[in-house]
Amino acid sequence: MEQQSIRISIADRYYSLKVAPADEEKIRAAARVINEKVDLYKKRYLSRDTQDALSMALLQFVIRLLEAEQRDEAVQITDEIRNLDTLLDEYIKANLA
Repeated sequence: MEQQSIRISIADRYYSLKVAPADEEKIRAAARVINEKVDLYKKRYLSRDTQDALSMALLQFVIRLLEAEQRDEAVQITDEIRNLDTLLDEYIKANLA
């Protein structure tokens, strides 16, 4: 798989990465979102340093990730219950009708 080198900035630090060309824009967009959140926390809490702002942004992102994972699990459980319900209906119709 072909990779290219890019350089991104997160919280005033630069990172060189090797990425697939198809992933470059996604990675740059992610860095922009991170920097926006870090800037928001730096403005909100002027007495804190960049590390604190980065930590708060990270905490917010992980909370959203966990919530999304829980929603996905709930959908999977609901689908499995529907499948079981269908199987039970078929069994009842075939054996008790």
